[in-house]
Amino acid sequence: MATTEANTKTSVEPARPLANFPPSIWGDRFRSFSLDNSQLEAYGTAMEQPKEQVRRLILDSTIDSNEKLSLIYSVYRLGLTYLFSKDIDAQLDTLFNQLNLQEDYNQADLYTTSLHFQVFRIFGYRFSCAFGNFSTSVNKFKDFSTGEFKEAINKDVRGMISLYESAQLRIRGESILDEAIAFTTTKLKTIEGSLAPREKHALERPFHRGHPMVEARKYLLHFGEEISRYDSLLTLAKLHFNYLQLLQKEELRIVTEWWKELELQVETCYVRDRVPECYIWILSLFSEPYYSQARIITTKVILLVLVLDDTYDAYATIEEIRLLTNAINRWDIGAMSQLPEYIKPFYEIILKEYAKMSKQGEIQASKQAFQEQAAGYLQEAEWRHSGEVPSFEEYMKIGLATSTHDLLCKSALIGMGKIVTQEAFAWYQSHPKIMIASQSISRLQDDIMTVEFERERAPSATGVDAYMKTFGVSENVAIDEVKKIVENAWKDINEGCLKPREAPMDLLAPIVNLARMIDVAYKYNDGFTFPEKTLKEYITLLICVSVPM
Repeated sequence: MATTEANTKTSVEPARPLANFPPSIWGDRFRSFSLDNSQLEAYGTAMEQPKEQVRRLILDSTIDSNEKLSLIYSVYRLGLTYLFSKDIDAQLDTLFNQLNLQEDYNQADLYTTSLHFQVFRIFGYRFSCAFGNFSTSVNKFKDFSTGEFKEAINKDVRGMISLYESAQLRIRGESILDEAIAFTTTKLKTIEGSLAPREKHALERPFHRGHPMVEARKYLLHFGEEISRYDSLLTLAKLHFNYLQLLQKEELRIVTEWWKELELQVETCYVRDRVPECYIWILSLFSEPYYSQARIITTKVILLVLVLDDTYDAYATIEEIRLLTNAINRWDIGAMSQLPEYIKPFYEIILKEYAKMSKQGEIQASKQAFQEQAAGYLQEAEWRHSGEVPSFEEYMKIGLATSTHDLLCKSALIGMGKIVTQEAFAWYQSHPKIMIASQSISRLQDDIMTVEFERERAPSATGVDAYMKTFGVSENVAIDEVKKIVENAWKDINEGCLKPREAPMDLLAPIVNLARMIDVAYKYNDGFTFPEKTLKEYITLLICVSVPM
């Protein structure tokens, strides 16, 4: 449990808002990995044959639409879409137009109807609730005398799970899916004790709000028997996972080695030591092999932000915070002389690391976002220091910046290659709706889960506190209303991923996946500060345990 305490080394040492963060549970475990390039190449070569076999299945015109959509769904769930993106798009264009000619889904069961909805929504098609009489298909499971779903649906667990997953993709105005998620959540929880492991996992962690790589691994674990009807798909999935795991182990080793060589843990010993956790976080943004450099760069940036966050929030005095913010705004080695001794090495590292990154891509957007991050942290510190609780509007204006999402997405651009054009930078700078939604989820979901922890350490202003002050409501009401804001933000994210998109999906994916990681880390607990509750399992699954062939 964190406590507020004074550092008593000398009589003049200031009181500091120390948080006794738990140490790393991994130590130097990932520092000693040695990549066997021959093994990596062997996996890559072995993938070629099953990959071509899966491609032929995707393109096979003799497969009916239900089976084709089921196949594409499995390819997506296994994290293999990028290998067949053009083929899948062509097939879905054809299938979408064919299904648009159908009068209804009245003959389809709930599972099939929901699966079709999921596939088209996932790939950006505007498969609305009215399209193909989807709502008619769902409504046939409702009792119109009461307006409630029929009890008979309780027996169709597979269909309920599929409808529950479909409802995660809803956008604003889709009341039938709002009703569906409320109903399926309630019903599934009443029979939770009898659910199979894969059904319990879906209820606890809908895949649309999960870590993509972890969800792919768990899909392989839970649905391996069903996938095995396509031998080539099962083989490809296993080889692909093991191939990526080797690459990701090497990336984690590089970042771990870099972190240890910085020796920041010596001067800034108050900072959370969370290198594997930060890497797994960034791995959620994109898992494709060709974004390896982007993952390494962005993991380094998130670790620098972690030091910044813990310095502002859990160690520095308000006077020291003001000095550091000013120095970061100046972005000049000459500003280092004004800083306390303990933070000078960190400031110098920021400047040097960004200078190194400039050789790999355009850093101006990331640098500016880093400065805005520090300015936001300063404002939050000023609120804590004065005891002021801002209005909810003021809080959210600062909270969007301190969510880190703008900074991390712009940092990822440095290593993403040719897809990053001037138009892409301009779009990011325009504060798109989908980014604001992702930032809102980050700020508010974190606040909901950590509000008590923050109050125990020191007076603080969270989104919950700001909402209570602005609207004159109790904490419970404020939490409920903030949760509604989060749900609406998810709807905006879903809308932003539908065609026609404002930007390529590869540029949207980091924004979406950062929101997913907030749900992973903060839905049930503070899974980042206390990683043994969630992220330990994820790191073990993705880094430590290979898939048996």
